[in-house]
Amino acid sequence: MVRVIAFSVSNRLQPVVAALLCLMAVQLAVASCTPEPAPYASRVMITR
Repeated sequence: MVRVIAFSVSNRLQPVVAALLCLMAVQLAVASCTPEPAPYASRVMITR
């Protein structure tokens, strides 16, 4: 599938398409990671 897409775009747009595919892959990898727990100080309620 990637070959078909690579051959269908012009030579000038191939680096742009490759960069977009890499960005999409990085976003998927980051989205699959679990978020770090919040530090304790940010969860403490401040009273006045």
